[in-house]
Amino acid sequence: MLLGLAAISLTCQWGSTALAQAFPSKPVTLVVPYPAGGGADIIARMLAESMKSTLGQSVTVTNRPGGQGTIGTAEVLRMPPDGYNIVLSAAATLTVQPHRQDLPYNTPDDYDPIIKASNLPMVLAVLSNSNLKSAKQALEFARTNPGKLRVGTPGNGSIGHLIVASVNTKAKTKLGHVPYASGAESIPSMLGGHIEAVVAHPSELLPHVKAKTVTVLAVFEEQRNPNFPDAPTLRELGYDVAMGVYYPIVAPKGMPADIKAKLFKAAKDAMESPSFSAQAKERGYNLEIKDPETLRKELWTAYRENGQLVTELGMGKK
Repeated sequence: MLLGLAAISLTCQWGSTALAQAFPSKPVTLVVPYPAGGGADIIARMLAESMKSTLGQSVTVTNRPGGQGTIGTAEVLRMPPDGYNIVLSAAATLTVQPHRQDLPYNTPDDYDPIIKASNLPMVLAVLSNSNLKSAKQALEFARTNPGKLRVGTPGNGSIGHLIVASVNTKAKTKLGHVPYASGAESIPSMLGGHIEAVVAHPSELLPHVKAKTVTVLAVFEEQRNPNFPDAPTLRELGYDVAMGVYYPIVAPKGMPADIKAKLFKAAKDAMESPSFSAQAKERGYNLEIKDPETLRKELWTAYRENGQLVTELGMGKK
């Protein structure tokens, strides 16, 4: 009996190793838990196209929007950690939303980080024919006209939402917050005249800025954005509001180290290719490759800082 059990054990171990070594033997699904056309969707499709050359298998992007990214993210994190289902989530979905609602995941130890895909700044934009021609003018208008400057963001609990709440607190404004599922929905709403402004990503706004239908008034970064050199930072205006978004690829907890290494290498190879880098820069993405453990530390820092901010703004769990 003991010999039989030992043989079964060795067979199982060999089988697991063989499966891991064979990865990937079928297409990989990269879930984007936001609508098509948004900042996460754009970079995910760029990555999927480039990763297949290293993996030797296609990478299929599937959109699972809802719940400010929590629905699609939770769906993937419940799956087996075999590498065939991964998710490109936003830092806010992973480090803000757990402070606001009960989720199947909580801290960065509840999933396996793979790679940091990109940083993406956030900016304040209005229609080019708006009467508001500067950030200073917009903030003054928002102080004296409560709720009249309606600002669309990628949703409740998003970094965009935190930016609006922080500006209202620190600049003593009364911006009206209008949550959408992503910039892909808020920008068309602004173009249609339903809201007056958006806090969104450059990648989503650049086509409209180039078409001269949208003007960026301010950026929420440490320094001015080269894509919008005339737009000041909030710190230049005297308000300490500097927040951006980044997109980590994460997977269900317990993924074998060799599978994680293969996925990391495929994404890293993609991001380091000259064509990918050029395309990312043109679309407003700042690439910053982080390995799994470095990314986990960064997510932990964001988790703690965002938890404190959520509490200060009164946006935590009720």
